[in-house]
Amino acid sequence: MDEKKIYDEFMNIIRIYAKDTALVEKATKETHILNDLKVNSARLVDIIIKCEDVFGIEIDDDDADRIRTIGDAIDVIKSKVA
Repeated sequence: MDEKKIYDEFMNIIRIYAKDTALVEKATKETHILNDLKVNSARLVDIIIKCEDVFGIEIDDDDADRIRTIGDAIDVIKSKVA
């Protein structure tokens, strides 16, 4: 799966959990999930679980702890899908 498909699918997932979808529409790979998109840590866990289901991967705690930005999430998912 290429990075564009991963990015698009991840953005579809994050739209479900973000309080303000307008913020998601303006998001880039540098966007901080917790601070910029106003996603709380419990919802970030939900996002990670949903990513595991959608992409058919397992994200361990160390990888989950590295996810701060959208780009971080894409990198983790890409490394697991490959």
